Amino acid sequence: MYKLVLSAVLAVSLLVSSAMASESIRLCTEGAYPPYNYVDDNGKLAGFEVDLGNALCKKAGLTCEWVANEWDSIIPNLIAGNYDGILAGMSITDERRKTITFSDEYYPVAPSLYAAAAGNTIDLSALKGKKIGVQGATTQAAFAEKKYGADNTIVSFQSFDQSVADLMAGNIDLLLADGDPLIPVVEGSKGALVYVGDGESIGGGVAIGLRQKDIALADKLNAALTELKNDGTVDALIKKYFDKGPFYTN
Repeated sequence: MYKLVLSAVLAVSLLVSSAMASESIRLCTEGAYPPYNYVDDNGKLAGFEVDLGNALCKKAGLTCEWVANEWDSIIPNLIAGNYDGILAGMSITDERRKTITFSDEYYPVAPSLYAAAAGNTIDLSALKGKKIGVQGATTQAAFAEKKYGADNTIVSFQSFDQSVADLMAGNIDLLLADGDPLIPVVEGSKGALVYVGDGESIGGGVAIGLRQKDIALADKLNAALTELKNDGTVDALIKKYFDKGPFYTN
């Protein structure tokens, strides 16, 4: 009888341990795309998406670990199983849906903007022979290649910071990037950089990238995200980091 009881206790312990293990997930961000995500002065991942991800994990009852990954390999490493979800300013697109799935959006579609060095006259309606910078594997990269690639050179950079540095150095004529990280760069350039044109609306809203097979995880995160939208948490974080909104509460 003792052996039977002991076996039952061990079996329950194993089930509990298994359940607890299943509640632990790894979230990935780039760590180089402020204010969405960045590395703070203490060397830790921070930003809008890190705060949001932590709030989602708490609401969903998940134990979450953060990892950083460079943008150009962020989707392949998700598919390979190196982490379970991407929060990295990633817009929902049909092309990305071919390989991954998305949660509901947690940030609405934001305009992409053009920037150039002050004094460099750029006519977007007649671009020819220009070097146009973009961060590689982004919606802006695909858009620029399709719209301007025939008559111009599209220069892809590994990170947003690299693209800005080359624009400042005069190595490219024009930069196309998400408005949210680009605006503080232009505003902080003390007139060295200027906006060109009115911008573009590219892609869908920003959402968590997930493996297509992880339906249960997507459902759990979406349920938590809905609650955080309804209770004002998402809008409060957007207000904190972007000074915009509200988008999800009245």
